Amino acid sequence: MAGVSGCMKYSMFIFNFLFWVCGSIILGVSVWIRVSKDAQQVNVIAEPYSSLFAGVDLLIAVGSIIMVLGFLGCCGAIKESRCMLLLFFIGLLLILILQVTGGILGAVYRSQIEASLNTTFQASVNSLQSSTEESKKFQETFQKFEKMNECCGLLNGPADWGKNFFTLSENICKCERSLESTQLCALFKGRYVYVKPCGEVIINYLKNHLLIIMGIAFGLAVIEILGLGFSMSLYCQIQRK
Repeated sequence: MAGVSGCMKYSMFIFNFLFWVCGSIILGVSVWIRVSKDAQQVNVIAEPYSSLFAGVDLLIAVGSIIMVLGFLGCCGAIKESRCMLLLFFIGLLLILILQVTGGILGAVYRSQIEASLNTTFQASVNSLQSSTEESKKFQETFQKFEKMNECCGLLNGPADWGKNFFTLSENICKCERSLESTQLCALFKGRYVYVKPCGEVIINYLKNHLLIIMGIAFGLAVIEILGLGFSMSLYCQIQRK
């Protein structure tokens, strides 16, 4: 044990155990976001643009990797294994680089992501106005989404439904709140409908969950930097042993 600080050794073990717990939390939260009922509805509406959830899928992968790295770090600290500590350091450094790169790319291509969303919405509007069998399945799902979120259409309200607004169902965009709720409902061609476009609901959903993802990523980056310092310090102590 000469040359190896017991305090550093057990601090590294405790840190990596907490790191493993963080990985478990990230994995759990990411899976919850991905499989939640709201996410499934948004995914159906945004299909085939599943890249909208690429950030969440990336966090699922990161959470899984962190759990493995946390295990390596714990074992490396207790057994004083330079190989495990080095693998831990390299893996942690790669994750940190990927996080920074992803953040920069997200900021640079933010306008393109918004343009992609508008393209997605326009494609969905075309499906709302279509009369094909494939479109009818999408229309049924979208009507449930409208009712649950008290919204109508995607970009232009009830006008997005075109002729189907009158021929498909009398319950499309039907406002079930009190007619006194003028901010929520409006009269459209003899029928009270919800005012808010569903595109707003989807964008707000993505923005809110993006804040969660960014918060997790920022907190994780701080922990990763501490982990890099701990692991390299212990590695150097073991090497001088």
